Amino acid sequence: MPMIPEDEIDRIKGNTDLAAVIRSRGIELKPQGHDLVGLCPFHKDEHPSFHVTPAKRLWRCVSCHATGNVIQFVQRFDGVSFRHAFELLKGGASAFTGAPTGQPVIKSTVPRLASPLAPDAAGLASSPQADQAALKQVLDYYHERLKENPAALAYLEKRGIHSPETIAAFRIGFVDRTLGLRLPHNNRKEGAAIRERLQKLGILRNSGHEHLRGRIVFPVIGADGQIGTVYGRAIDDGGKHDRHLFLPGPQRGIFNPAALSAPEVILTEGIIDALTFWAAGFQNVTTGYSAKALPEELLDALIAAKVARVFIAFDRDEAGDKGAQEVAAQLMARGIECRRVLFPHGQDANEYARQVQPAAKSLGVLLNAAAWIGKGRVMPSVDESAATTRQNSRDTMPPSDTSCAPSSLAAKAASEAARVAPVPEVKAGPVPEAAREEKPPALADVEATPPRHNGGGSLPPQVSLALRGEHWVLDLADPVREYRIGGLEKTLGTDGLKIALRLKFGDRFHLDCLDLARDADRRRFVERGAEESGLHPDLLKRDMGRLLLAVETVQGELAQPAQKVVPAVVLTDAERAQALAWLQAPDLIGRLRAAFRRAGIVGEENNTLVAYLAGVSRKLDRPLAIIVQSASAAGKTTLMDAVLSFFPEEERVKYSAMTGQSLYYLGETNLKHKILAIVEEAGAEKASYALKLLQSEGELMIASTGKDPQTGRMETQEYRVEGPVMIMLTTTAIDLDEELQNRCLTLAVDESPEQTARIHILQRERRTLAGLVAKIERAELLRVLKNAQRLLASVEVLNPFAPDLTFPAQRTRTRRDNEKYLTLIDAIALLHQHQRGRVRREMAGQMVDYVEVTLEDIALANQLAPEVLGRSLDELPPQTRTILEQVRALVRSKRASAGSGLPAAHKAGDPLPALPPLHLLTFSRRELHEACGWSFTQLRLHLERLIEQEYVGVRCGRMGSQFVYELLIDADAPTGTAHIPLLDVEKLRRKYGYGSNLAGESGHLAGGNGEGP
Repeated sequence: MPMIPEDEIDRIKGNTDLAAVIRSRGIELKPQGHDLVGLCPFHKDEHPSFHVTPAKRLWRCVSCHATGNVIQFVQRFDGVSFRHAFELLKGGASAFTGAPTGQPVIKSTVPRLASPLAPDAAGLASSPQADQAALKQVLDYYHERLKENPAALAYLEKRGIHSPETIAAFRIGFVDRTLGLRLPHNNRKEGAAIRERLQKLGILRNSGHEHLRGRIVFPVIGADGQIGTVYGRAIDDGGKHDRHLFLPGPQRGIFNPAALSAPEVILTEGIIDALTFWAAGFQNVTTGYSAKALPEELLDALIAAKVARVFIAFDRDEAGDKGAQEVAAQLMARGIECRRVLFPHGQDANEYARQVQPAAKSLGVLLNAAAWIGKGRVMPSVDESAATTRQNSRDTMPPSDTSCAPSSLAAKAASEAARVAPVPEVKAGPVPEAAREEKPPALADVEATPPRHNGGGSLPPQVSLALRGEHWVLDLADPVREYRIGGLEKTLGTDGLKIALRLKFGDRFHLDCLDLARDADRRRFVERGAEESGLHPDLLKRDMGRLLLAVETVQGELAQPAQKVVPAVVLTDAERAQALAWLQAPDLIGRLRAAFRRAGIVGEENNTLVAYLAGVSRKLDRPLAIIVQSASAAGKTTLMDAVLSFFPEEERVKYSAMTGQSLYYLGETNLKHKILAIVEEAGAEKASYALKLLQSEGELMIASTGKDPQTGRMETQEYRVEGPVMIMLTTTAIDLDEELQNRCLTLAVDESPEQTARIHILQRERRTLAGLVAKIERAELLRVLKNAQRLLASVEVLNPFAPDLTFPAQRTRTRRDNEKYLTLIDAIALLHQHQRGRVRREMAGQMVDYVEVTLEDIALANQLAPEVLGRSLDELPPQTRTILEQVRALVRSKRASAGSGLPAAHKAGDPLPALPPLHLLTFSRRELHEACGWSFTQLRLHLERLIEQEYVGVRCGRMGSQFVYELLIDADAPTGTAHIPLLDVEKLRRKYGYGSNLAGESGHLAGGNGEGP
């Protein structure tokens, strides 16, 4: 049990009125000089000898020589322990409501503090329900005690799991040894019954002490609210061997059962590691409570929940690696894919997250780079064929293998150690498609060179290496043996062949690191391999020769530059005619809008059309770029994927994340006139500079040093990536990189309840017969639209009306926004190239083909531009602007419900209208939450931005009390979105002599929204 902090003791002694405490016990005190005197309660005192010095906060008896402070007085007078007296005084005045006696108690047998257990806890018959009720009451008390223990809170902060959300979600508490002070004593019937029940539950030991005293407690709460077990972690190890402690008995229950609703689950050794992931945002995490095989309860739950993939995030030590093998064997035997999260050697999830900040990003890197172990299946019965059994033994990791041989991640762990410490940059590629199947075949078979004769002998016969996961494998027969090679890719560009080689023969194996090009290393491996495996050394010598040839061949293949060839798509005459008919039919824009709905896009009509036109602009010299911004789960990725599905696969490139140099080393023309889509802007943070250059300059160039393959000398090599490229990003961030944002169009996803209701309707319709029919029709529609995009050519666009167009010029940023507006018009014209035909004209001595802009194109651009370009002139992000409008609506509704809110003397006719009462302009975060339905986390972020820009002010509020805000702007003023004065197309009509009542292809295009010249 930790000591009470000295500063807490000093605080109680300094803040407590000593004289008031003594008088509350019935002792009369009278002034005498600087002291107060009275009869001493601790002996028979006929003359006042009990002195109290308020200035020093001390008392003393000049007769019996008793002395002390306020805590010691309560301890001696009430007959309680020092801790009990401290808790009584900590409770304040409410602790001294009893009748004054004037006589001390030798030893108190009645608790002076309120019991956290219900009064009927002692009388309830023993039952699971009654035991759970008592256990929950105790844990609720521990949860409240945590808030009053700075040392415990400091420990959680040191561990990085101190957020109020984490503490509240998992009901974390602290056992400060005060529970016994509040329970009835054993000499009472009620006390004996309660203590007996708590001993049965494991809360109290037979000695009466709390089992988990001095520890932070983490209850394991099931989905039904039942407590399975409780884990305690000592905040001051002090060399204790039992710093990890559970309630007595088996560890029942599943920690964080909500994690099993996800298809991927993170599995940790302990609860603190699991909370580390949870606090970092990875909430699909649970634990098996140890670095051993999973409990059957958790294993059955994973299978019942149909979890597809488990990330094993055990500690990076001997016990953790061994436990990972056992768990992987359990899971793979039941068909669950397994990956190993590789922390630096000797570290666990919590230690790593604390050292490498921010934790969300560092843990995300390791999860993305988790080593793929495999995906097994239920092992076949013994009566199946031997061939099937042999194949399955290669493709799965049955439990029998893990007891003898290290898992495939052991060699990976050894090679990763240098890279992950101190700040890991683990670079693991995605799991090959074949490896994701239930029975992964060899991914690439590389034939060794044929035998070459040399004098009277010959080299060993050819062999074949196969790539399985991250290792190259050589299988040899008669007898069956396997050689697994790791780290072969690292030998490229070097003179050696330093690899990690494992020989496996039955249940025996030998693993070593060696340079295969060194004779001494090969001899050592043959000698030690023969000892470990029992194979004859001559057989292993022949294997070394065959292995050396195969490795050299694979190394040569890997050294060749990768040729990424995109297969050309050749349309048949029927496909070409069908796509051309689509492009040439009237009302192309109207039919596109209908196609969006048929393709499953509900709402978001303007956003979808703008994103589609931006995709068409890839054919222009300066394409548009798109950022889709929304809160998490609002549908930004769905919108991007839906738009991308309209474009041919060979003309779009999609990545989840990009490293800083990745763009520079793409093929020279791999991105030219294509769409580059990145799922999350945060995943391209390191490549943001290259993306901005690619968007502005239309190309990338970098000079890098490399080895000349002929001479072996280092030389400067140039890498060039040609554009133009259309870039599409999604993000949940509120604050974006301004340099990147002003190069892009920002699309804000509709997050209204009405849009959510429309999405729910569509999701339900997909499960119906009509939804199945629509799915088949959608596939045919997308095929036609992709072929239509293949027929679009990259031609020039001529805009004869460009000199007459207008755009606001108040900010320098509009220099780029005006270019976006003109490019949007060009993209619309380019889309209609097969309806208008191309104009061919000689210019500057050469023939040029171009498509001409019409007034219909400008009208459509004027309809779309105010919504998407207006945001570039708005000082608030779209989501923050939405919250501001919600605040204004809330204030207006409060004012309307209260009437005018003005005194009678200030109504109509008064020359100076009175301001509305302050309470009609203020609101709480709770009121705003109930009005708009947004989460408190979102509201807090956006309200902070509104406060910074002085739209909203804070009236009052702090941690633990209600936050009250005040609207600082007029609630009745027009919406503050930016206005773009674009030219009215009707003025162009009259100027160039076109007919009246111009209408666009959709039949309802607006002419403009602003003033012309």
